[in-house]
Amino acid sequence: MRAEASVDPVLDRETMLRAGRRAYDRCDELAALSAVKGSIHRFHLTSQHAWANALVGRWMTEAGLQTRIDAGGNLVGRIEGSSPGLPAVMLGSHIDTVPDAGRYDGPLGVMLAIEVVDLLRDAMPGMPCALEVVAFSDEEGARFGSALLGSNAVAGNWRDEWLDQTDVQGTTLRQAFRDFGLDPARVRQAARRPDELVAYLEAHIEQGPLLEAYGRPLGVVTSIAGARRFALSVTGEARHAGGTPYDRRRDALVGASFAVLAIESIARRRDIIGTVGEIHAYPGAVNVVPGRVEFSLDLRAETDAERDAGWAEILDTITGVCQERNLEFHWVEEHRARAVACAGWLRQAIADAVAVADPEAEEVPMLYSRAGHDAMVMADVTDIGMLFIRCEDGISHAPAEAVTPWDVALAVEAFAAATRTVLTADRPTTDRSADA
Repeated sequence: MRAEASVDPVLDRETMLRAGRRAYDRCDELAALSAVKGSIHRFHLTSQHAWANALVGRWMTEAGLQTRIDAGGNLVGRIEGSSPGLPAVMLGSHIDTVPDAGRYDGPLGVMLAIEVVDLLRDAMPGMPCALEVVAFSDEEGARFGSALLGSNAVAGNWRDEWLDQTDVQGTTLRQAFRDFGLDPARVRQAARRPDELVAYLEAHIEQGPLLEAYGRPLGVVTSIAGARRFALSVTGEARHAGGTPYDRRRDALVGASFAVLAIESIARRRDIIGTVGEIHAYPGAVNVVPGRVEFSLDLRAETDAERDAGWAEILDTITGVCQERNLEFHWVEEHRARAVACAGWLRQAIADAVAVADPEAEEVPMLYSRAGHDAMVMADVTDIGMLFIRCEDGISHAPAEAVTPWDVALAVEAFAAATRTVLTADRPTTDRSADA
């Protein structure tokens, strides 16, 4: 059984229903800002991004926030506390999308944050800290390949080499900043100091099926998975399909196929997540034994140790398969993100708020995020906490992504209550990583 919650609702349920419906409807409105008619394509530093900043900025202003576009292209709104310049509790998520996206991954978190400000703004003159909302410019990495560019700028993790990356049209990130009206040489000015922030809170759809399986609308995120991404290749020898007997073949695609099956088997047994999302066989002719295969690996786990142990076994297994088949195996690591724990005091604040918003639950669901989020980057500069919202069948990164207005209303209630608690709480002085 769960402990009795100590948080009271911020406002009555009818008010929350109206706020939730507005957040839900605004996701529909934002979805219309797309580079492709009939689907959602909204990428970093594009005209659609500028339109989204303008629209969301108007909603922020209506809620009482003073808005600006920072040097990284992120839209930031702020409402002061009892005096100007106080450290802020920051709420946020992202407004960029993957190609042919759903409408709630990212934008719903921003819409919920705006509703929280609207609900709490009359109380802000008595608060010991400010409240901010950020709509990050790039979380998905759909245009330039490097994800989390917006939050990395805010967290002070910017790398100048990113500016040389290009999109499919050959436009560099550097030029995209200029075309957007920003100076790429000033991106680091978006960085926030730890003493400027009290905490970062993010609401997000789960992007998985666990809350739906539990029969609960809301959950508390305990941590965000650590991820590594690799470019893998198996090289053999391209030869005539009809004229080459099996004992003379060095078929790279057969070797790669064994590798893909090994990845799934090892990941299942270790309870980690291994995904091969891309595979290309060369020369790619129907009557030629494949001489080379290139494929990707996305590897995730709740802890870095579990992820790395899984990779070690995968590496050993694929190497062995290739040696047996007289194939060459090569790999390059392209991305690494450490697992990040949500701060214990923020987890508790969110859990208490969820208990009030969803009183029928015997226990508040606690689950780790298998997907990456801006929060994992913001953990480099402040404590983080996350609220998960149920999504239908766990579908995300697809047009079928769906939530219910009722769940969104409950999320508004819980997120507002948790934010109010954090605004008035005494921030722990211990190392936030100790709460992992």
